[in-house]
Amino acid sequence: SHYYDKVSQYYETLSHYYEKVSHYCDLQNIFFFNCGGNGDMKNAVIGNNKQKANLIVLGAVPRLLYLLQQSSSSLELRTECAVVLGSLAMGTENNIKSLVDCHIIPALLQGLLCSDLIFIEACLRCLRTIFISPVTPVQLLYTDPTVIPHIMSLLSRSQHTQEYITQIFAHCCKVAHTPEHQMVLFNHGAIQNIAPLLISPSYKVRMQALKCFSVLAYENAQVSMTLVNVLVDGEQLSQVFARMMQRDKPIEMQLTAAKCLTYMCRAGAIRTDDNCIILKTLPCLVRMCSKERLLEERVEGAETLAFLMEPDIELQRIASVTDHLVSMLADYFKYPSSVSAITDIKRLDHDLKHAHELRQAAFKLYASLGSNDEDIRKKITETENMMDRIVSGLSESSIKVRLAAVRCLHSLSRSVQQLRTSFHDHAVWKPLMNAPDEVLVMASSTLCNLLLEFSPSKEPILESGVIELLCSLTQSDSPALRVNGIWALMNMAFQADQKVKVEIVRALGTEQLFILLSDPDTNVLMKTLGLLRNLLSTRPHIDQIMSSHGKQIMQAVTLILEGEHSIEVKEQVRISYQVLSVIHKSLILIKAYSKTSYIVL
Repeated sequence: SHYYDKVSQYYETLSHYYEKVSHYCDLQNIFFFNCGGNGDMKNAVIGNNKQKANLIVLGAVPRLLYLLQQSSSSLELRTECAVVLGSLAMGTENNIKSLVDCHIIPALLQGLLCSDLIFIEACLRCLRTIFISPVTPVQLLYTDPTVIPHIMSLLSRSQHTQEYITQIFAHCCKVAHTPEHQMVLFNHGAIQNIAPLLISPSYKVRMQALKCFSVLAYENAQVSMTLVNVLVDGEQLSQVFARMMQRDKPIEMQLTAAKCLTYMCRAGAIRTDDNCIILKTLPCLVRMCSKERLLEERVEGAETLAFLMEPDIELQRIASVTDHLVSMLADYFKYPSSVSAITDIKRLDHDLKHAHELRQAAFKLYASLGSNDEDIRKKITETENMMDRIVSGLSESSIKVRLAAVRCLHSLSRSVQQLRTSFHDHAVWKPLMNAPDEVLVMASSTLCNLLLEFSPSKEPILESGVIELLCSLTQSDSPALRVNGIWALMNMAFQADQKVKVEIVRALGTEQLFILLSDPDTNVLMKTLGLLRNLLSTRPHIDQIMSSHGKQIMQAVTLILEGEHSIEVKEQVRISYQVLSVIHKSLILIKAYSKTSYIVL
C-alpha cells in the first residue's frame, strides 16, 4: 500500500509536468509556426494573463516587434502583431515592464508613420494601453521632439485616433503634473486641435477630450487663460463645460467638466463670483459628495470642491449651507455601513480596500471649509464625533489620511474658541508629537497654534518635552520646518515664566540662535527676532540673557541691519536694535558702577 501511494504520487507529478510541456509546446507551435496572420496567437492570449506571461517568457515580444517593423511584412501581419502586443499589454504590470524593456514604445511610434489607418489605430490602441499603466515612464512620449506634432496631425484621421490620442495625452500630463509636459502639448496646438472634439458625435471622444483639458488646465495660468477665449461652434468653452454639468449628463462627464472649470478658476481665468462657478460648478461638486454616488466619485468630488474653495471665504460659506454638506461628509467616515446597499461582492471588496480614500477626502474638504470662517469651524467641530475622528485619523496607517487629518486639525486650530473648548477636551496634540516625516511640516505648524498663550493645550505639551523637538526642527534642511520650529518657540516664550525661557535658551543654544539670525530665509529671521523679543520681555529675563550674550546678540542684529534684507525686516530689526542698545548700554553702566561701588544694587 505504501509503495502504491508513492507510485501514484510520482504518476501525478509526471502527468503535471507532461501537461506543462504540452502547454509550452502548443505555445511554441503558435509562436514559431503561426505568425502568418491567421489569429492563432491572438486567440491564445486574449483574456488569459497566464498565457500572456508564458508567451513573453518564450520570447514572443522581440519576434513580434521584429515583424512589426519589417517593411517586407504585409500590413495584415504588422497589424496583427500590433494587436497581439496590445493584448499582452492588457495583462499584469510585469507584462508592461517586459514590453517597455523590449523598447516597444519607439517601435510603435515609428509605426505611426505608416499611411494605413487600420495599422495606425492598432499602434495607437497599444500605445494607449501601455501609457495608461502606472509603471510606464511617460517621458518616453516626449523624448523625440517630432513625435507630438506628428501624433497631433493624426487626430483628424478617425474617431478611434481621436479617442486614443486624447487619452494618451491626458494620462501623460496627469501622471507627472509638470508644466513642461503641459506646455509641450500647448505649444503644438493641443487646444485648437482638441476643442472641436468636445462636440464629437462619439461620447468616448468627447469624454477623453474633456479629460485632456482638465489635466492641461491644472495649475497652469497660461493654458487656462487661453481656454477662456476659445470658441467651440460659436460658444465659449466655459459655457460648453457648464452645459456638460447638467444633471441629465453622465456623472463622469459632469465631474470632469466641473474639474475643468475649477482649475480655470484657481488659475485666475474665471472669477470666483462668476455664475458658472457659484451656480454650476460648486453645486455639481456638492452633488458628487452624496452617498448615492460611487466611492471614487465621492472622493473626486470632495477633493475637487476642497481645491476650488480653498482660498475663497465666500465660496466656503456658500458650500457650507448647500445640501447640508457639513453633515453629509460625516457619512464618509461610516462607509461601508453594515446595511450597505452594495450587492455586488466585487464592488464591496473594492470599496472596503479604498474606504480610507473617503476619510482622506472628507478631512481635506473639512480643512478647506473651515480655513477662514469661525461659524463654519464651530459647525464642523459640532458634527458627530468629529474630534474623535480627527484623533483617530492622526494615527491611521495611511500617510495620506494622516496628512489630511493634520490639515483639518490645523484649519480648526486657527479658532481661538475651538482652542479653548474642543481642543481642551481632546488630547489632539499627542499624535502630533510623533508625526512621521511626511506630515511633520503640517504637524509642527499645528503645534504653533496649540502653543499660543491662551491655549489650554500649552501646559501639557510643555510637560511632554516639546522644547527639544522644536529646537531640533530649527536645524532642519527644510525652511518650512525651521520656520515652524522657531515660530512655535516664539509662541511658547510669549509671557512665559523665567524657567521656560531659560530652558528654551539652554536647549536651543546661543550658537544656533545666532545661526538662525543669519538664516537666508526671511521668515526664519523674522520669527527668530520675535523669539528674542519674547525672551527679553521682562527685566529679570533681560538681565540674565543680555549679561551673558549681549555682545553677540548686538553683533548679529547689526549684521542684519547692514545686510541686504527687505524694508520690513530692517524695520523690525531697527526697533529691536534700539531697545537692545538701551538695555545693553544700561547693563554696561550697571556693571561699571558696581565695580567702583558708586551705587548699591
